[in-house]
Amino acid sequence: MSRHVQRVAHRGGSALAPENTLVAFRHALTLPIDAIELDVHMTRDGHVVVFHDNIINNRTNGSGNLLDLDFAYLRGLNAAARFPGGWPEPQQIPTLREVLNLAMGHSQVYIEIKASKRGRVHGRYSGIAEAVVKEVRSASMIDQVLIISFDWMILPLIKSLEPALQTGAVVSTDVWNPLAERALNTLIDKVKVPGLYTKMASNLISGKSILRKTYFALPQPEWTL
Repeated sequence: MSRHVQRVAHRGGSALAPENTLVAFRHALTLPIDAIELDVHMTRDGHVVVFHDNIINNRTNGSGNLLDLDFAYLRGLNAAARFPGGWPEPQQIPTLREVLNLAMGHSQVYIEIKASKRGRVHGRYSGIAEAVVKEVRSASMIDQVLIISFDWMILPLIKSLEPALQTGAVVSTDVWNPLAERALNTLIDKVKVPGLYTKMASNLISGKSILRKTYFALPQPEWTL
């Protein structure tokens, strides 16, 4: 991964096309970007799908929690159903494999592993780390992928499964208090993983010098837009 500021199509460029869909990623690959970024969850029957929310109601014409939904049901939904202004054609929820195949040889891919969530309780999809690593290996894209997550504890697991994969901790005030005593030391201790890059939410590095220093002090910093 390069150390310069990366031009990243977040969710495939969610303002330009329905987020996390193949049409969004195809469009992003026509632009001067360094990487595409996507989110992955796991279906009830074990498929790794590209989608942002835990609940599908706000992005599709379906309903329910991904924890309770099978792949066949999800494939029948329109992931462009709630796109502002509408979209001319229905779009399926893609699998991770489909997006990797699309990006292969064209762009780096930032894969954010999402936590499961039911109500206010967060968890981890059983086997998601292993499934994501398997898909990246199958696509022969180990050197083209960065795995990121708010679940910092999944990052050492990813590295144990595939040491050559680069990993990144996504940092926000939901998981770290930048104003707490010894906040910088706490953050560095928690995300100290070999080969780690750090992606920070923009509100954490704007306006306060301590937060700017926090970002630049982290090992192997990586900032994505």
